[in-house]
Amino acid sequence: MTMLKTLLISMLLFMKGGAIYDYKVESVDGGKINFADYKGKKILIVNTASMCGNTPQYAELEKLYKKYEKNLVIIGFPANNFGQQEPGSNAEIKEFCTKKYAVSFPMAAKISVKGTDIHPLYKWLAEESKTKHFEPAEVQWNFQKYLLDEKGNLVAVFSPKTQPLSPEVTAAIEKKY
Repeated sequence: MTMLKTLLISMLLFMKGGAIYDYKVESVDGGKINFADYKGKKILIVNTASMCGNTPQYAELEKLYKKYEKNLVIIGFPANNFGQQEPGSNAEIKEFCTKKYAVSFPMAAKISVKGTDIHPLYKWLAEESKTKHFEPAEVQWNFQKYLLDEKGNLVAVFSPKTQPLSPEVTAAIEKKY
């Protein structure tokens, strides 16, 4: 009976579009990022770009990561969807983030965050955002932020201009859900 129940729950999750912990993505250095490894932590997902006016947010994202690293993981997703502001290869992106901003949080391989080739994770984030009436639901520009709680539920979406260390973001990270 337990196995049947597990199978039914898995099927329902799959039909709904899965859960964050179902996703595994390639990292910028060719390894894997398994979201299941972050159960029990909040997750901040950010689409990034190296040549954007918002690029200095990397510095605040790193500070945020260091401040909350026991309870939070930040995962950057380089994307070239807006103004061709992330044209580099994964190796170039990693070098830029490491040398210019000392980024130590996980960085995924470059993906698409909108359009017909949208990555399944970002499709899931947009669907979850719409279901929960978060704005903006779909990615508007580089450095849009999605916050998930310790159970993998999407709890907040922040616009690209919202600074990572803003009271709005830190309050959402510190909030008990």
